[in-house]
Amino acid sequence: MQTIFSIAVDALAYGMVLFVISIGLSVTLGLMRVVNLAHGAFAMIGGYIASYAARDLGVGYGLAVLIAVFGTIVIAIPIERLLYRRIYGRPELTQVLMTIGITFCIIGIANYVFGPTLKTIPLPPSLQGSADLGFRSIAVHRIFAIVCGLCVAAALWYAIERTAFGVRLRAAVDDAAMAAALGVRTEVIYAVSFAVAVGLAAFGGVVGAELLPVEPYYALRYMVTFLVVVSVGGAGSIPGALAACLLLGGIDTTGRYLMPEFGEFFFYLAVIAIVCVFPRGLAGRMK
Repeated sequence: MQTIFSIAVDALAYGMVLFVISIGLSVTLGLMRVVNLAHGAFAMIGGYIASYAARDLGVGYGLAVLIAVFGTIVIAIPIERLLYRRIYGRPELTQVLMTIGITFCIIGIANYVFGPTLKTIPLPPSLQGSADLGFRSIAVHRIFAIVCGLCVAAALWYAIERTAFGVRLRAAVDDAAMAAALGVRTEVIYAVSFAVAVGLAAFGGVVGAELLPVEPYYALRYMVTFLVVVSVGGAGSIPGALAACLLLGGIDTTGRYLMPEFGEFFFYLAVIAIVCVFPRGLAGRMK
C-alpha cells in the first residue's frame, strides 16, 4: 500500500507540473493556431532566472518565482513582436522551423550566459521536508506542485470561458478579420495570450524544477513530452490537457517505479494507444 500511495502522489505531482508547463502550449496551439516548439525554452528561461535570483541575488523563493515569470515575459515580448507575428496563420512547417530555430538560439544564449551546468532552485524551509498524514508522509513540495496545478487550471478556465478577454480571444481565433472589424484588437489579444502562455511556462519550469531539473538542454529534452501531452489532451482544451497530463503522468510514474529499465516505453505506448482511439485528442478543438 505504501508503494501504491507513493506512486499516486508522485504521479499526481508530476502530472500537475506537466500541466502547468504545457497548458500554455495548448493555448498557443489550440487557440492561436501556432505550433510553438520553443515553449519548453521559455520554461527553461524561467528556471534559469529563478536559480540566478535565488542563489546569486539571495532573494526568497516567492520573489524568485515572480522575477522568473515577469522576466521571462519581458524577454518573450520582443520575440513575439519580431518573430512570432510573422508566422501567425502561416503553414505549420514554417512555424515548426521558426520555433525550432528560436529554441536552439535560446539554448545557445542560456549556455553562454549561465554556463552549461545544472541549475538548482533552493526551496524555502516551508516547502522542504514532509507532511505527516498519520499513515503516510508526503513531501511538502509535491503538495505545493499539486495545488499550483489545480489553481492554474481553475484560473485559466475561468479566464477563457467566463471573461470578456476570453470571448475576444475565441472570437479572434474563429474569425480574426470579423473580430477586427468589430473593434477587437487582435494583435493585442494574441500578444497578451502569448505572454500568459510564456508566463505559465516559466512558472511551471520553476515549480517543477525538483521533478524536471533545469539543465542546458531542458528545452530539447522535454520538447516532445510537452507537445505529446497537448496533442493527447486536445489542443486548446484545458480539461483535456489536465486529463492527459494526469493520465500520462500516472502511466510514466508507475512504469518508472515498477519497471525502470523500460524508461519511457509505457509513456509512449499509452500515447500511441490514445491517439489511435482519439485522433483529435481527448477533448480536441483543432479544426
